[in-house]
Amino acid sequence: MNLLLLPLAAGFIALLFAWFLVSQIKKKDRGTPKMAEISDLIHSGALSFLNAQYRILAVFIVIVAVVLAFIPSIGPNTAISFVIGAVLSLLSGNIGMKVATTTNSRAAQGCTKSLNTGLKIAFSSGAVMGMCVVGMGVLGVIFTYLVFNNTAVLFGFGFGASSVALFARVGGGIYTKAADVGADLVGKVEHGIPEDDPRNPAVIADNVGDNVGDVAGMGADLFESYVESIIAAMVLGAIASGLTGLWLPLILSGVGIICSILGTFFVGLGEGSNPYNAINRGIFAASILMAVISYFAVDMVLGPGGLGVYIAMLSGLFAGIIIGLSTQYYTSPHRGPTKSIAEAAQTGAGTNVITGLSVGMESTAIPILAVTGAMLASYHFAGLYGIAIAAVGMLSTMGITLASESYGSVADNAAGIAEMAHVGGKTRERAEMLDAVGNTTAAIGKGFAIGSAALTALALFAVYGETVGLEVISITNPLVIAGFFLGALLTFVFAGIAMKAVGKTAHKIVNNVRKQFKNKKIMSGKAKPNYHEPISIATTAALREMLVPGVLAVVAPVAVGLVLGPAALGGLLAGATTTGFLIALFMANAGGAWDNAKKYIEEGNLGGKGSDTHKAAVVGDTVGDPFKDAAGPSMNILIKLMSVVAILSVPLLAVL
Repeated sequence: MNLLLLPLAAGFIALLFAWFLVSQIKKKDRGTPKMAEISDLIHSGALSFLNAQYRILAVFIVIVAVVLAFIPSIGPNTAISFVIGAVLSLLSGNIGMKVATTTNSRAAQGCTKSLNTGLKIAFSSGAVMGMCVVGMGVLGVIFTYLVFNNTAVLFGFGFGASSVALFARVGGGIYTKAADVGADLVGKVEHGIPEDDPRNPAVIADNVGDNVGDVAGMGADLFESYVESIIAAMVLGAIASGLTGLWLPLILSGVGIICSILGTFFVGLGEGSNPYNAINRGIFAASILMAVISYFAVDMVLGPGGLGVYIAMLSGLFAGIIIGLSTQYYTSPHRGPTKSIAEAAQTGAGTNVITGLSVGMESTAIPILAVTGAMLASYHFAGLYGIAIAAVGMLSTMGITLASESYGSVADNAAGIAEMAHVGGKTRERAEMLDAVGNTTAAIGKGFAIGSAALTALALFAVYGETVGLEVISITNPLVIAGFFLGALLTFVFAGIAMKAVGKTAHKIVNNVRKQFKNKKIMSGKAKPNYHEPISIATTAALREMLVPGVLAVVAPVAVGLVLGPAALGGLLAGATTTGFLIALFMANAGGAWDNAKKYIEEGNLGGKGSDTHKAAVVGDTVGDPFKDAAGPSMNILIKLMSVVAILSVPLLAVL
């Protein structure tokens, strides 16, 4: 039990640090009355969506909990664990979003003083999200295990976190990207007005979407990634080494929390320094500290025989850094891949889209090699337990990597508020620079989540094999091949449904915005647009469209297992993991590159804002929006959720 003191203390310290950051943020100036008014509109719109979404998810949670409780082989303990995981997953996203929507105007006001001030305020908001996720994640897993004293019950916790995260990510993604596409196509392309122009009826819905998708949705997403990696490692550790193997993932996570907190103090801009390096410094500092301190943690728990486990953890940590750097290279507006997309826009939207697709496909190579290398190294030195520990290592500094992800949404909102409130040009320029940095840091955060999802899914797959007694699956078995193809198919169908949902919702918003623009007084600035109509359209459509993909992810593994058997279900998980990993990387990187290619042009390059090149790049960006923030990131939840459902369904397969 003494071993648990470190992760317990770290979890509480993370929550206290988050509280401290919130108290500091509240002391910052909200800016002009107009800036505060716009911030309040975004805040109320975001809360309206979340409240409606949570009402639906509450029904889902109750129904699933009752079903789990009445299945004899699963029971009420797992049902209670399911509810705890679901509530904490939603709570982590909710807290982060509330803080983000009250920080946006403060970050914009900070940009009136300096770029560094704006960056630090926005990053502090992101750090609140990061600390809440890791703090509640570690404490939730520890207390759930201590109450029930059963590792099997932890899969209920993971199932709760994963299932609601999928709904939150898909629903938030549909909302944010439909609003973004609707605002861009009518505002920028058809009417030639700037992004975040207050005359655009969808501008508030667009800024609301940044928070419900990239803050609340991403918070729930990475909460489940974080706890799933810990749970998988705990279960395999208990099998391999007993209690020491069980506690080690929690201890490493506790060390990671402390390193992440220390890393936040390295974030900042020196005179004339590159803003893209400001956040990288914090991530690298946290990673270096983790690499050093974790050696002593592993040695304390496992002794000299733990060197292989330490190397496995290190392989995951380094793979995460490689994925982050690769993502930054492919999505930064000042690097070759993204600039090539911008240059392709000079000959039209078609060539811009083609180049973006090719960049997205090429960008999968380095992450795949990094994860493959980490998987082989960790397995070589520590077996299946090593793969799970590698996933824990990759996500050990989640506190700061998630901060860099959530920072992007606050920076995006700050740029929008600066535009809508007609703040000085220097302030807008600084806020837009933070926004461009935010696009890249958001892509890096997605890269970490996707990479860790692959390693965690492999660890969960190993747990499934151990649970069902499936030592090998033969590729000459037609049932296994059928399952593999069905798993691969499922990822494409899932992505297609999410993309189509964004398109359908965007269509409705476009029609509404066009209808409002028929009032000439809006364009002349004599009349105010109805901001609430696009918000209402996006909310209703997103909540309706999120149901099918969410249910599909839960039902498919059970159906395949019951109809085709455990081996086929193993094939399903393998097929979904491999294709889902690739699709997620491709979509996230292509979308980030398209977005920053547009921003590169808006900086005054290749004709600048309003040029034909810019309009072509906007079209590419609208294609990339559902790629990077709806369909793509949802894949990493999908592949882990199906593995957890497969594990929970093992007793049913044994009975039948």
